[in-house]
Amino acid sequence: MKKAILFLLLSWFGLNSFSQEVLQFSGIVVTGDSLNPVPYTNIMVENTHRGTTADYFGFFSFVAQEKDTIIFRAVGFRESSFIIPDSLSEKRYSLIQVLFPDTIMLNTVNIYPWHTKEAFKEAFLNAPPPEDDIARAAANIAPSRMLVMMETMDRDGYSNYKLSADEYSNKLYYSGMAPPINLMNPMAWASFIDALRKGKLKEK
Repeated sequence: MKKAILFLLLSWFGLNSFSQEVLQFSGIVVTGDSLNPVPYTNIMVENTHRGTTADYFGFFSFVAQEKDTIIFRAVGFRESSFIIPDSLSEKRYSLIQVLFPDTIMLNTVNIYPWHTKEAFKEAFLNAPPPEDDIARAAANIAPSRMLVMMETMDRDGYSNYKLSADEYSNKLYYSGMAPPINLMNPMAWASFIDALRKGKLKEK
């Protein structure tokens, strides 16, 4: 008896599934305002796990059945549906599906670095007082800071131009003769000794 009931149920489901014609469902998904393709649209048959995803150009193609309700979903667009007709003369159906943009207004979210109000209160009470403009200006022109900036910052446009012009002028001045040797130049020796004391000649 159980086998007979099971056989009848399987037969009924089989007849019901083949009562609808299988066809190749293809098409393209575009926007409603500019008719540009909507890439990677999720296309599914309603209440099933059958479907596909459109490619970069909005094109899709998969096997469906007549009377299937097709759901189109894409990020930033309103969901749309389409029912495949049941009076088709061929085993294929093409569709141009239009999706319209959907604007979702989200509430403002404020992110704070403190996980509780007590942590905020403690951080607020222990925070150092802010510096005034005079203190910031004095820190910016401190000799140590100016020395670091002088040694690490690149030359500006005027300095590069002046250096290039001086080199070109010296090249023209000593054109046709040997350039001078600073072996007996006291200023050159003073610069050399100063650089040697400060360790500027060490290899980095």
